[in-house]
Amino acid sequence: MTKKEEALLKREKKLEAERARVEALMFYEKKYAGYGNICGIDEVGRGPLAGPVVAGAVILPPDARILYINDSKKLSPKRREELYDEITEKALAVGIGIVSWERIDEINILQATYEAMRQAIAKLTVQPDCLLNDAVTIPEVLIPQVPIIKGDAKSQSIAAASIIAKVYRDRMMEKYSELYPEYEFASNKGYGTAAHIAALKKYGPCPLHRKTFIGGILGERD
Repeated sequence: MTKKEEALLKREKKLEAERARVEALMFYEKKYAGYGNICGIDEVGRGPLAGPVVAGAVILPPDARILYINDSKKLSPKRREELYDEITEKALAVGIGIVSWERIDEINILQATYEAMRQAIAKLTVQPDCLLNDAVTIPEVLIPQVPIIKGDAKSQSIAAASIIAKVYRDRMMEKYSELYPEYEFASNKGYGTAAHIAALKKYGPCPLHRKTFIGGILGERD
């Protein structure tokens, strides 16, 4: 066997393994297929000190298999961008919910997360019949729900929602970085990195900061 043939065989084996991995991510989609349209739900942005929380809702066709899809946190920015495009192209419907930092301060991050998820579901142009959620059960939603711990690594639909929410929020934070460059939102996306915290202490909060998240950092008491 030539080196070229060996390389080709190696690539084919890797591709076969990737197809098998993605097929394994269809376990819950197959289990609940009898409901009809299966929708994955996930959120991004519960932990940052600034910016919104964003939820994604994605309904993929039953025969869709998206290679290299995974929990968005395990993917490079370039891969996420590529998958974002593929997901939006192949999906039957995509919904995005956004809840602001002001609202997070008003109702707390958990309730804001639920609100973002309900928004994402409401924006779907196709009615979901069953929701596969990353870990949570969403209040005030009558559609059957299946909470799956670490679902973004176990379900293709939830992974797709994770990627949609992550890329959308990252793009938002990159735009906000142009307005408030001192906080480096383009790189930290609002999370509490050392550089972000240093800027927060030096310049104080900007309008995007969550007041209920930064009090301890700034030495403030409730």
